[in-house]
Amino acid sequence: MDKIRVLLVEDEPTLAMIIKDTLDGNEFEVFIAANGEEGLSRYKETRPDIIVSDIMMPKIDGFTMVRHIRKTDHQIPVLFLSARSAANDVVEGFELGGNDYLKKPFGMAELIIRIKALLNKITVSKEETSSFTLGQYIFDSITQTLQYCGEKQLLSNRESEILKRLCENKDHVLPMKDVLLELWGDDSFFNARSLHVFITKLRHKLSKDESIKILNVRGIGYKLIID
Repeated sequence: MDKIRVLLVEDEPTLAMIIKDTLDGNEFEVFIAANGEEGLSRYKETRPDIIVSDIMMPKIDGFTMVRHIRKTDHQIPVLFLSARSAANDVVEGFELGGNDYLKKPFGMAELIIRIKALLNKITVSKEETSSFTLGQYIFDSITQTLQYCGEKQLLSNRESEILKRLCENKDHVLPMKDVLLELWGDDSFFNARSLHVFITKLRHKLSKDESIKILNVRGIGYKLIID
């Protein structure tokens, strides 16, 4: 079986080697970069399946590195690692195209689970053949595209997963807790804030058709309705 190719961008050499040594023995092949600048170079060389990146690094930080990568690659999953846990940092990471966030210190078992979960979600979305008509929009969950009057825009994996769940539960409340547990792995306050950021982005991307609304059912979840 082909190994999962992981690009690990981490400026702490000891932690980087611990992660590499652990993952290399668990069906992974790990490529290490010591900062964001090196990470961009290694990304182009290795074409990894997933990126695991620290945020605070010399030369180029993790956020800036991912911003560059997202200009050409909207599909590769990105898992941010950071000792920082302020809500603004978490939200910024997701806004830049991050798919998950793991706070330091963390257990190796949790890291492996998070990586496999992200890759599994990508695989499932490609295998399914779900297409949804939302007013004047057409949403394709396989290609993760949203089309309006012939004009297509690409959604991130997380945006696509959330919109797919909203479509499947149209006119019914989609419990926030269920989404957080399925996509983030826990329903913490920080993850709830991140989910709200993605909902806001989806509202904006669907705003050309005023009949489409994503309602916030306070304290419970969200509801997609089309008037």
